Amino acid sequence: MAKPIYVLNGPNLNMLGLREPAIYGSDSLDDVRKKAEARAKALGLTIDFRQSNIEGELVTWVQEARDKAAAIILNAGAYSHSSIALLDAMQAAELPVIEVHLSNIFRREPYRQHSYISHGAKGVICGLGAKGYELALEALADLLAA
Repeated sequence: MAKPIYVLNGPNLNMLGLREPAIYGSDSLDDVRKKAEARAKALGLTIDFRQSNIEGELVTWVQEARDKAAAIILNAGAYSHSSIALLDAMQAAELPVIEVHLSNIFRREPYRQHSYISHGAKGVICGLGAKGYELALEALADLLAA
């Protein structure tokens, strides 16, 4: 069986649908997971969908992905703007990573307009809401097939 794509979600994403729906949308994280699973299945892929509010746990999962995953989709939430540790783990994993943000970080507060993890990502999808996860899966399907 092919290795899954890890879909890793950072802090406060467990609050999707409740937290600032005007910015992050009304889908819950479970809704996002279900849509991502359906898109992955249609593409012949499998995913391992996880969420943590703990930076170190996300770092551990990225390190684990090196041996157990084909690629990573990472919505690191606020850690995108502060975590050099996640960037280091991504670079050590040596896997294709697509960074996803539900909102357009470039239309947000200045401190949200910089992402450390972008330096380790193959691509970045932002501002398209939950659809960004599906687009990231499509991009990774193409990358993995090449």
